[in-house]
This record gives sequence, C-alpha cells and structure tokens, in this order.
Amino acid sequence: MEILKKNLRTIGALGLLAALAGPCPGAADTPPEPLATAAAVLSLNATQAAQRLKVEVTGVVTAAEPDWRGQFFLQDSTGGVFVENYGRESPALGDVIALEGVSHPGAFAPIISAPKWHKTGTAPLPAARPVIIENLMSGVDDGERIELTGVVRTARVEEGRLVLDLAVNGYRLQIFARQPPNLQPASLLAARVLVRGTAAAHYNTALRHLTSVAVYVPRPEDFIVIEPEQADPFEQPVQPVSSVAEYRRNRSLSRRVHVRGTVTWQRVGDHLFLQDESGGIRVESQQPKAFAYGDTVDAVGFIDFDNRLPLLRDALLQKSASPAAPVAARAVPFKDIQVGRHYGELVRLQGKVVDRASRMAEGPDGRKGGAVTTWLLQNPEATFTVEYEGPPGEPVPAIAPVGSTVEAEGVGISNVEAATTGTSMAIKLLSLKVLLRSPADLRVLARPSWLTPERLLAGIGLLTLGLIISGTWLLTVAKKNAALRQVILEKEQAQQELQEAHDTLEQKVIERSAQLQTEMTAKKTAEVQFKAVLMERTRLARDLHDTLEQTLTGIALHLDTAAKILGRDPEASKHHFQLARSWLRQSQEGLRGSIWDLRSRELEQFDLASALRHSAEQLIEGTAMQLEFGTRGEKRVLPEVVEENVLRIGQEALTNIGKHAQATRVVITVEFSPLALSLRVADNGVGFDQPASPSAKDSHFGLVGMAERAKRLGGRLEISSRPGNGTTIRVEVPLAATDGAVGVDAPGKVTFSR
Repeated sequence: MEILKKNLRTIGALGLLAALAGPCPGAADTPPEPLATAAAVLSLNATQAAQRLKVEVTGVVTAAEPDWRGQFFLQDSTGGVFVENYGRESPALGDVIALEGVSHPGAFAPIISAPKWHKTGTAPLPAARPVIIENLMSGVDDGERIELTGVVRTARVEEGRLVLDLAVNGYRLQIFARQPPNLQPASLLAARVLVRGTAAAHYNTALRHLTSVAVYVPRPEDFIVIEPEQADPFEQPVQPVSSVAEYRRNRSLSRRVHVRGTVTWQRVGDHLFLQDESGGIRVESQQPKAFAYGDTVDAVGFIDFDNRLPLLRDALLQKSASPAAPVAARAVPFKDIQVGRHYGELVRLQGKVVDRASRMAEGPDGRKGGAVTTWLLQNPEATFTVEYEGPPGEPVPAIAPVGSTVEAEGVGISNVEAATTGTSMAIKLLSLKVLLRSPADLRVLARPSWLTPERLLAGIGLLTLGLIISGTWLLTVAKKNAALRQVILEKEQAQQELQEAHDTLEQKVIERSAQLQTEMTAKKTAEVQFKAVLMERTRLARDLHDTLEQTLTGIALHLDTAAKILGRDPEASKHHFQLARSWLRQSQEGLRGSIWDLRSRELEQFDLASALRHSAEQLIEGTAMQLEFGTRGEKRVLPEVVEENVLRIGQEALTNIGKHAQATRVVITVEFSPLALSLRVADNGVGFDQPASPSAKDSHFGLVGMAERAKRLGGRLEISSRPGNGTTIRVEVPLAATDGAVGVDAPGKVTFSR
C-alpha cells in the first residue's frame, strides 16, 4: 500500500512537470492539463503556485473544524491538501467531493483556492499512516491522516474541544480532539495515548516558516488511551530535590515525580523555585495560583533538562498541609556556583554595581507586566547580574546607584557548560543571575565615591561651556572696542563743531541765567525728594542685609564647609549641617510673624475644629439648646483658604440656627480623611421649605454665601430640610492625598433636598 502511494505521488509529480514544461511541438494552442492530484499541487513551489494553475481533484474530506469557517482538508490516494473555502458552506467529514479550483502559494505549503465543489458520495476516512516524528515536525506530512503515540503533558477543554500537549520522543505538539464521553482532562495527564488525525502546520505568515505542528482528531474513536497514569502522583513518596535526576532503575521521563519544598520565588502562570534541605529546583507550571514566599508547596511534574540542569515541566501545584518554613539565604563560595551547585537556592552574594538598566516585563500571555530592574555586579571572583521584577504599577526602585557596594539575597540561577578533555570533564560558568524577591533584598553596604563618571562628565561640560562663554565675551568686547573707536572719532569732529557754536551760545547763556536759576530751584527740590527715597531704600537694604542676607550667608557658608569635609570627617560635617539648620530656623522665625499677621484671628488662636466649637458654644450660651460636637479622623493643618471658608460656612449655619431654627439640639461633626474634609451641622428646629435654587432675590443670602464658598473650594454642599423636621447642612471639600492642597479637578456642586 505504501509503495502504491509513493508511485501515485511520483506519477502526479511527473504529470505536473509535464504540465509546467509547456506545450509539445505542434500543440501551441492546447491549454495545459489541470492538476489532478493532491501530490501535484503540493509539488509546486511558491512561484509556480502563484500562477493560479487549474486544479481538478476528487477526494475525501478528512478535517473541517467548526471555527475554520468553511475551510477543510481534502485527501486522495496521493496525499492531503488544504482547501481555502473561507466564508462558504463546508462539506461534512467523510464526504467524497469533486473539486475545481486554482493553485495558491499558501502561508506555508501550496493550497487550493477559489474552489467549486459538489458531493459525489461518502466514504470511510483514509487509514491513518504511522509517521516518524522527525518527519512530522518538519512539515512533510502536512494535510495527511497520520497515527502516533505519546504522553499527555497538559490537557484542557477550549470551546468544546479537548486540547492536549503531547510529548513524542523529545518533541512536543498540540492535539485537538473531540472530547470522549465521561472523560475528564485531568485524568489524561501522564497517560500514554494513541491519536489518529490530520496533521496541520502552524507557521509564521510573514516568513513562510514552520513554527509547530498540530493534529486534528475528528472522531472520539480516533483517540485511544493506551496506558493511564498508574496512581495519583501526589500520593507517591516525596523525592528530595537534589535526587530527581539521579539514577533509578526503571526510571521513565514519561512519569511524573513528586517534590515538596518552600517557595523562594514565583512568576505566576509561568514558573517558580522550590527549595528543600537538599537544594533548589525550577518548576514550570501554567496554574495561575500565587503562593507567598515561605509557603510549603507540593509539586508533581515531568523531569526535563535545561542548561544541563534538571527541572520540572508541566507541573501541578498545591499548598502543603505542612506549616510554612521560610528559607534563609546563605553566603556561598563562587567555586561551588561555578560547578553548578546551589542552582535555584537562596544565596547571598556581594559585589560592586557597575551598571544599571530597566525594562518592561512581558508575561507568559504576552501582556506587559511590571518594570524589571537589572544591576550588573562585579567582585574579584566573577561578574553577575541581580534582577528584580516589580508588580505592574510599582515604580522602578531607586536603590543601589552605580559605584555602590551591595549585598544581594535571592535565587541564584547559573548557566554552565561542560567541556570534555581526555577522560575528564570541566565545568565552566557562563553566567549567573540572582532573582530578588523584593527591593529590600538588595542592601547597600557602601555608597559610591563623590567623583563619579557622571559628575566628571558634568564638570567637563561646565568647563567647556565656560570656555565658550569666555570666547564669546572676548569677541563681543573686541567688537565693542572697534565701535567705541569709531564713536571717539565722531565725537572729536563734533567737539570741533561745538567749539564753533560755543562762541555763539555764550551770549545766550547770560540771557537764560535767570530762567536756569528757577529751573535749578525746582531741580534741587526733586533731588531732595530723590535722596529721601534713596535713604529709605538704603535703610530697607541695610535691614535685609543685617537680617535675612546675613542669615542666608551663614547658612551657605556652613553648607559649603559641610560639603567639603563630608567625605573625610562625617561627624564634623554633621555639626555644620546642624548649625545651618539653626540659622534657617532663625530666618523662618523672623519671617513667620509677618506671615501670621495675614491669617484669620480666630484660626490663629484655635484650629478649625476648636474654632467651630468655640463659635457653637457662643451661640448656645444663655439658651436652652444642647450642643453635641465631635471630630473623626486625624486632625491636621489644612490650607488657610480651606480652613477660612469652611469656618465661615459653619458660622453661617450656626447663625441661621440661632435666628430661625428654634432648635433645642445642635449636632456638629468634623471629619478629617486623607482625601477630603467634611463638616456636618444638624438641628431639630422648625425647618423650612427650600426652593430648587435659592438666590439673593429670595432673601437667601446665607445659603447663597455658603454655596459660593463651597464652589470656590471645588467642594460639595448639601442642604436638607423640611418644615417640622429640622435642617442638615453638609459640606465636603476634596484634598490632594500628598500635601492637603485644595482639589480643583472638578467644579463645586450644591444639592438641595427635602
């Protein structure tokens, strides 16, 4: 049967070559014969397939998935080919169809495009052909019904289909199958299965390159479980991490192993590191479950090798009933790391920062994550990197500047290579990375020296700028001197002309002497006034010089002195910093008196809450009213404009109670929160009918004033009242979370309700 198929493919290819070779002599008007087999279509190269050669093929439909939107695979005795029937009605599985179309290069292999087909009958699906996995993964079996066995590594249900990752002799491919009845995906893990289906290539469209291979299994009977996993792997004995790759009789890489360890690092949905008393190991798992550092976790997975070191792939994780046992980082010698020891363990290393960089992380699903900060460290034994990946939204940690000496605690990941020399094998360390769990795991032991490369470059830049400025100034001075010489020559000529005019003007001088005498008197008066102004300015300058200028000068001198001796005598520099702080406090106290004269007298004696309470006590003094006053949150100093306007709103509300409410009870509540200030004044008085929008024309001056003050602060004023049910006034002013500034992002709002 196999020989017959090969012969048919050869015949189809020869027919294709004859068709492409052109017409025979004497048959120039005869059109080329249509391509009659799948093998003839697949034998075309991309250039030939792009010529839209006519195709007439009859075969059986072997795959037509619902989400392919009409497209399908067609197989005849020579092979299988993909039919681009996009957006049209699709034939059913097992239909025998006669198809006419044209060739197309496809995105990987040649296909049939623009098809016109009709059903001629039905037939059993072609027998699945056992394949060599290397040939399958190269794409040569694309479009054909094939048969292979492998071990299930992952299993899940997507859009009603069973999707498996199947491991076959070191290769990995995806299986899309109809889910057999009463079969749970979890029961297929680590099972050996036989699948029969149509091979399909996954490819890079832009490059026409093969990326992976999938098999579409159209019928439940084409999916057979040969050997399920013998027992629950979580019930198997726990293996020490360091022994998972050691020799054991009857070991099979298709069986999962069970390890237990403490979580030392994790990227959720990708991989984590576990460590027990024997060592550390990398565990790859797609489970989106996050564990805390120090949690004890059981993991079952398949042993694999990467960079000559074992790891667990396709693992299932579950938190152990054992209590959490955080692992302490250990200082390890580099000679142990250089031979592959301590991989995946929490280690503690020291070095000097020689470079620092940041980038955005990319998760397993391709989405952008947080910032990844990498430090390049160097010590006398090796150069290695330290990496911290923060969660999304967390700023890049501003620690460990270049030139610092630091100590890093994290999971060590070494990359080694083995070189065989004679009968011995040498291990060489290629790279080492330390994964930090938090920025606190990178501690600065010594700050960099003052003279850093950046500062040296800045100094050179300033010096260059100074030279440019000096050269420009000298050139400007030379130009001004030349212009000045020209002016002197012109003035000498003018002087001669003036001398001639002098004789004529002498007579006029006598005549105008009287007039000038009057003008001189007025000028002296102006000079006296000018001198008075000048004396006042001089006095002000002297006062500023004797107080603020001298204080600032003293501060500058002490700061300069502290900066000069900071490196060689930190204690002495601290003394100068304290003196500078004392001088600054003196200048602040000198200015504070003038500034506080501008503040409200009530708020100068009290804070906002005390001022409101004082106003309320004055209101009820000598009356039968009862006062309930309370504050919530942590009191703090607010901007003057906020305190002043909120105080005036509260006082206006109390005044209205005293004038109109006839109340026996007043409740005042002041609430401080990080983002807002809230004041509530309520009484049990007679209440009132309030208009939808009060105005000064309706004699609602108090309400209008409170509303205007609330809007000025960008706040919200709520007034609720009904006759006989009292009145409640509530004002809320937004504040910025950092410094208490008034929020101005939204206009103020006033609400009236009954």
